[in-house]
Amino acid sequence: MTLLQLLRLDRIGPFLTHIYRYFIFLGNVFVALSRPPYYFKEIKEQMFQTGNRSLSIICLTGLFTGMVLAFQSGMEMSRFGAKAYIGAVVALSLVRELGPVLTALVVTGRVGAGITAELGSMAVTDQIDAMRAMATDPYKKLAMTRILALIFMLPILVAIADVVGLMGGMIIATTNLNVGFELYRSMIIEALLVEDLVSGITKPVVFAFLIGTIGCYLGMNTTGGTKGVGSATTQSVVLSSICIFIFDFILTKLFFLFGRPV
Repeated sequence: MTLLQLLRLDRIGPFLTHIYRYFIFLGNVFVALSRPPYYFKEIKEQMFQTGNRSLSIICLTGLFTGMVLAFQSGMEMSRFGAKAYIGAVVALSLVRELGPVLTALVVTGRVGAGITAELGSMAVTDQIDAMRAMATDPYKKLAMTRILALIFMLPILVAIADVVGLMGGMIIATTNLNVGFELYRSMIIEALLVEDLVSGITKPVVFAFLIGTIGCYLGMNTTGGTKGVGSATTQSVVLSSICIFIFDFILTKLFFLFGRPV
């Protein structure tokens, strides 16, 4: 094994090329967004695919996340006589971090991978080139509609996951930890501030943009037939998940600097 292979320097060039092409892709999407037509029917259909068909798994994720969080935290806090604050712990953990991040990861696996596979199949079968031949902008028809649908729907899915998670935490708090419903509810109201809600809504918007743009970029640039579609789909999930974690940290630091620590 050579030193070049050991340091993986041979992969820097292709990586920088992908970064460059990704920003060119973003430029084309923003240009498409700035002029009509806007394909509202297609956006509505993508919103249904993204939101309604993800609702069941999002609710399950939120419910059991809230239940596990309440149970684990409550058992430890009861050792110090602080289990009355379990509502605040569950609420802040879900709204600030777990709700946006876990929901985005679930949507990445379900919606992001689907976008890449769908557009990748169209790319390798020359359907995207056929759209260009018919004077239809694929960035507007395919990419913009899916990105906007994700941006609209992911904050709603996160809000639903947060509410269901709080309900799951309430079930555990009242049945296993002997914390009354009124105490649990009052601690949630007392703990959550406007800054927490802003953080919980801003993060899914950024995550949705990352999931949509990465999925569409990889899908529309897929080559290599069916094998290439599978590889692009895997890359979409991996890269989107990595970017979610990275930008979650960045946004958390920004909210810590400009608002309440999150």
